[in-house]
Amino acid sequence: MGDLVLVRHGETAWTVSRRHTSYTDLPLTAHGEEQARDIKPLLAGSAIEAAFVSPLGRAQHTAELAGIDNAQTLPELHEWDYGAYEGITTADIRRLRPDWKLWDHGTPPAPDLAPGENPLAVGQRADRVLDRLEPFLSNPEAGDVVLIGHAHFLRVVTARRLGLEPAAGALFVLGTGALSRLGTEHGSPAVTAWNVTADTVVQATRPSLSHRVN
Repeated sequence: MGDLVLVRHGETAWTVSRRHTSYTDLPLTAHGEEQARDIKPLLAGSAIEAAFVSPLGRAQHTAELAGIDNAQTLPELHEWDYGAYEGITTADIRRLRPDWKLWDHGTPPAPDLAPGENPLAVGQRADRVLDRLEPFLSNPEAGDVVLIGHAHFLRVVTARRLGLEPAAGALFVLGTGALSRLGTEHGSPAVTAWNVTADTVVQATRPSLSHRVN
C-alpha cells in the first residue's frame, strides 16, 4: 500500500505578498520554478501509481518541473474559493473583520465572480477527492498516489484523510514547493512526513555545531 503524497505548487508573486490566491491563475516566480524542480529528487525512489493535478497553471507547471509525468487534471483539486477575499491579505481582512478566521468563517461571495466557500463545502469537496482515490489507497499492491495542488485545500484533504473536521486543516502549515506524505500506522492513516523541501533536507543532514570537529 502506497502513501498519499501531497505537493504544494511553487512560489508565486501573491504567495510572497501573502495575498489569498484561488482562481487568479498567477505563474510561478523564478524561485517557484526552482522549488518545483527541487521536488523531483524528493520523489526519487517512489513508485507512483497515479498522479492528479489541479487545473490551475501554477500547479500544472509545478508537476511538469517536478517530473511528475502523466498527471491527470482533477478539477476538484482547485484551491479554496476565496470569493470576495481573492487577492486580499488576512491582515487587510481583519482591519474590517477583526475576528475573521478562514477556518471558522470561510469566505463571502464576490459579486458576479466567485461564490466563496465555507469549511464544510471545502471538506465535502476533499471527501469527493478521497473517494476518487480510495481504490488506490486501499489496494495493498498499489504504489503512491500524488496530488499536486494548493495549500489550503491540501490541508483540508489532510484533515479529512486523518478523520478530522475540515477546520482541523489549520493545524497543518504547508509551504510552497513542499512535499508531505500520509501513510498508515497499524492500519490507520497517519502523517509520515510533513512540509519537506530541499532546504529542510539539507538542514536535517547538516552536522550540528556540537558534532563539528575543530
